Amino acid sequence: MVLLSIWVVYLIRQTLFVFVIALMFAYLLYPLLDAIERRLSRKTRTPALALTFLLVLGTLVGFISFIGNSVGGQATQLAEQISRPDFMKQVRDWQMLGVPVGALVVEHYEEILAMLPKLSLRVLSASSNLIYVVIVPILSFFILKDGREIRDSFLDLFTAGRASAQETLADAHTLLLQYMRALLFLCLATLIVFSIVLSVLGVNYPILLAAIAFPLEFIPLVGPLIAAATIIGVSAFTGYQHVLILVAFLGLYRIFQDYVLSPHLMSQGVELHPLLVIFGVFAGGEIGGVPGVFLSVPALALMRLGWHHLRKRRIAA
Repeated sequence: MVLLSIWVVYLIRQTLFVFVIALMFAYLLYPLLDAIERRLSRKTRTPALALTFLLVLGTLVGFISFIGNSVGGQATQLAEQISRPDFMKQVRDWQMLGVPVGALVVEHYEEILAMLPKLSLRVLSASSNLIYVVIVPILSFFILKDGREIRDSFLDLFTAGRASAQETLADAHTLLLQYMRALLFLCLATLIVFSIVLSVLGVNYPILLAAIAFPLEFIPLVGPLIAAATIIGVSAFTGYQHVLILVAFLGLYRIFQDYVLSPHLMSQGVELHPLLVIFGVFAGGEIGGVPGVFLSVPALALMRLGWHHLRKRRIAA
């Protein structure tokens, strides 16, 4: 039965991932919902839920409208600059500095341009996944609305160890709340700091690069590396003259993020050793690709929490 359950979970892993994303989105909304619910003092959560989703939707629309024009305009300018003939001169100048990537771009420049239409087609084919933008909030709505009933039904499965199971679920609830809150603050800090510092440093397309780094911050370890490589690559290829200063800033910010800001936001239950995080990221990538990398840190934190409660029960016994 265990092997059969694992096999079934593997078969429906994509569907489970959507539900997990909905659960995490629900945890992002829960503090706001809880604050509104305490002020409304209604027997049902539906009015508080409706107000929560309206506030979040209005915030998202305002945020997108605030930076959307800048991001779209800078993305258009970047695409036009890459397609211009003088871009090759900039790449050759970079090649003269002895950077091997410049030689690769010069050699395969035509192939790169030929791949752009194919890449656009792949993006369009992947746009079918945009349905999840609608499905995830709907699932989150039901999770928030009936979460207590779902929790009580799950606890009814435990007869002898109900109190222990309830304590474990309460700790897991607190852990996920703290993790998602900290992750959101880290992503917002990256967006704000990158937008300001890249603009001050005179980097080309600062708002666009900050907007790219914002969602990548949600992916542990791999996301920040991809964001840093993208920022350095775009800056160097578009003629930015102070790449070393930019590299120094990205390195200092990552140190500040990982060793100052993140430990301050994360609780002791969420915080994991860097070696364990690296192992979890690579193992999650092997098991589930990008979704596995995304879920590696909270999964490890929950496993650590479960092991702690199991040891606690064994000592008490």
